[in-house]
Amino acid sequence: MSSSHTLLIRGATVVNADREFAADVLCVAGKIAAIGARAAELAPAGTQTLDGSGQYLLPGGIDPHTHMQLPFMGTVTQDDFFSGTAAALAGGTTSIIDFVIPNPQQPLMDAYQQWRGWAEKSAADYGFHVAVTWWSEGVHADMGRLVAEEGINSFKHFMAYKNAIMCDDETLVNSFKRALELGAMPTVHAENGELVYLLQQEVARMGITGPEGHPLSRPPMVEGEAANRAIAIAEVLGVPIYIVHVSCIEAAEAISRARARGQRVYGEVLAGHLLIDDSVYRDPDFAKAAAYVMSPPFRPKIHQEFLWRGLQSGQLHTTATDHCTFCASQKAAGRDNFAKIPNGCGGVEERMAVIWDAGVNTGRLTPSEFVAITSANTARLFNIYPQKGCIAEGADADLVLWDPQGTKTISAETHHSRNDFNIFEGRSVRGIASHTISQGRLVYADGDLRAVQGAGRYIKRPAFGPNFKAQQLRTQDLAPTAIQR
Repeated sequence: MSSSHTLLIRGATVVNADREFAADVLCVAGKIAAIGARAAELAPAGTQTLDGSGQYLLPGGIDPHTHMQLPFMGTVTQDDFFSGTAAALAGGTTSIIDFVIPNPQQPLMDAYQQWRGWAEKSAADYGFHVAVTWWSEGVHADMGRLVAEEGINSFKHFMAYKNAIMCDDETLVNSFKRALELGAMPTVHAENGELVYLLQQEVARMGITGPEGHPLSRPPMVEGEAANRAIAIAEVLGVPIYIVHVSCIEAAEAISRARARGQRVYGEVLAGHLLIDDSVYRDPDFAKAAAYVMSPPFRPKIHQEFLWRGLQSGQLHTTATDHCTFCASQKAAGRDNFAKIPNGCGGVEERMAVIWDAGVNTGRLTPSEFVAITSANTARLFNIYPQKGCIAEGADADLVLWDPQGTKTISAETHHSRNDFNIFEGRSVRGIASHTISQGRLVYADGDLRAVQGAGRYIKRPAFGPNFKAQQLRTQDLAPTAIQR
């Protein structure tokens, strides 16, 4: 065994979603080659060694919801696929799933090739959800090609953004039905776009044109209604469904009710929604208030505790960031009209640390539950487990050495994103990534970021994961039969 591309991590406590155990871990040629006593025995002379004493060794984080280099609302996000994934690596996240968002009438395959080209500079592994923004026989055919040839196993549906990328119910039904045939997970941004459009105009008529109008135009019930509708469509068609950025009690309750009925519904929560409340929109500084404009908006504090309980109880499953960065000059496009403020916030670098600090340090989560919601559940739902999200022999050597006593104060002055604002500005956290390993190589070490442009790989995700196989059997078991008369 050659010592090139070999790394031995000694003395750490390995944490998977099911258990913790003390073990050495040997990484060879981008894979985990050995765990336990055999790791040191198999390490060739010259192997790089990392001392993990007093630290946890976790699977690298997977952020299932990012928007790098996104063209949106007349501008393009600050972070491209290199700067965004480099920032992710600095925070212990080693994989992202981004979004291909076709323009209305744009063929899905054309948009996919465009995004693949942009992503070639990625420093970390990446995949894509592909948005269905319109419907035709061509979209039907392209969905099939994307699944069969490109390893896409999830399709995104925006129920908001009227007159742009919003799906009507006909498109939802057609796309969900096609996703079921293909064994691909439909995902939805659940907000009633018609209501948002109406409320934006009504709030403006009240003379409220600043960022404080944003949450007023998107109240919790707007999200709750759309979540209920999407879940109902999925139930009738018999397809599993994944609800992105669940931000409020109404949407979380819709998911838990459906799951109590035995429906396969999964919920994602953003780190920001767990920690930030809607008071930020009333900041007298326009630039600061506008920096927090994203959809769904930040909510009153009562919703945050409910989201934490959803993660604790297993009714909510993954954590993400919706990393979508616009600087102050871009946000200023909506100075006179909050509806024109580009929607989006950052967080891909901060997610792991703020959730550990507010979750594990407070007893809301065990370290294993933290691993589940930051990597393992995403890997399972999108069918790349145990290649990702698990420390096991043969898995990808995407790892993070986690210092539970390490501290830092988050700031835009020190973060690695290109954006000029950090939504967690000034927050001090205990529990941080000391070292990040991607494909068996040290890419972040005690503050030294060693991200390499283009080192990230596109990860294909097979269709028909375990959820779909179980759903198919259930549908067959419950299939109605005609009465012979």
